[in-house]
Amino acid sequence: MSDPDQKGFKLGVFSANADRGLSFSVVPEAWKAEWDDVAATAQIADRAGMDFFLPIARWRGYGGSTNVREWSFETFTFAAGLASITERIALFMTVHVPLLHPLYAAKALATVDHISHGRAGLNIVCGWNPDEFDMFGVTLQKEPYAQAKEWLDIIVKTYNSDKPVDFDGEIYKLKAAVSRPASLQKPRPVTMNAAFGPTGRDFAAENCDHLFTSFTDLETGKEHVTDIRARAQKFGRSVGVYTIGHVVCRPSQAEAEDYYDYYSRDMIDELAVDYHMQQKKNFSRSHEDEAFRLYKQRFAAGTGSYPLVGTPRKIAEDLAKFAEVGYGGAALSFVNYKDELPYFCQEVIPLLKEAGLRS
Repeated sequence: MSDPDQKGFKLGVFSANADRGLSFSVVPEAWKAEWDDVAATAQIADRAGMDFFLPIARWRGYGGSTNVREWSFETFTFAAGLASITERIALFMTVHVPLLHPLYAAKALATVDHISHGRAGLNIVCGWNPDEFDMFGVTLQKEPYAQAKEWLDIIVKTYNSDKPVDFDGEIYKLKAAVSRPASLQKPRPVTMNAAFGPTGRDFAAENCDHLFTSFTDLETGKEHVTDIRARAQKFGRSVGVYTIGHVVCRPSQAEAEDYYDYYSRDMIDELAVDYHMQQKKNFSRSHEDEAFRLYKQRFAAGTGSYPLVGTPRKIAEDLAKFAEVGYGGAALSFVNYKDELPYFCQEVIPLLKEAGLRS
């Protein structure tokens, strides 16, 4: 996803721009997303050879005692800041399409691509939480991915046209639009999407380079990979399929499991996680229906992502299973990124190399 010479299973850091990352825990060591800690984490990941740094886009919190994720850094300026202190890791921006005009996005994205010397990436999301959109006075389109397609088309056209672009779409109507400089990457920076429903997956299959999906178990995860690849084939394309996991890596299995239960069962923000799950269930198709009923702890621990809990070898084996069912990589979260990522990089990444999953 970043260095073309880095083969095999890709590894990324997910949601470090937001307080508590993906967890809904009240443990005192929970991630605060203070800038100096974020910057240090990005440099740890960069030096360790991890492939990408992926933020979430969040505008308000989820209530409860922590109001989790209300503290979060805006992702274009976030990526620009990290670009100047890292060397090789891909830096993604996550954008809610309805909240940002495509010409502004084109200019901001190209700016980060130049600052980073071609390491910018774009995570295109349409949004799902109406409480956030009410803040902006914006109503979601009935066909949000139709808007997303126009939005991305405008970016690509303005980057690759030698003259001003007229655009007459259902959503956007532009006259003599330009965006200079264009991105260094051609025809545009690498793109991803995390759609779960069929319309969103078709959008990603037709327009994006990678699609992220969550899953409850490996067999279901394999079905997701098959579905996404089939959709891409309809458009004569192939896309990378990635997933998401939350990590508790400790020297012993018992230590890892004890801490996992402590932070995600004994010390959770009940009101916040219940509100989040209800909003997700009502307005987002990001998980299988069964996930909301069966896996509350996974939502408390890592927003419904897959748990990677155990020794370095156990986690390396689990990631190998991801690769076996067809995933090209995983975006990972931690209770505290700065404290926990060094151990993961030191102990797990070499095991993945030994297994032939990374070069």
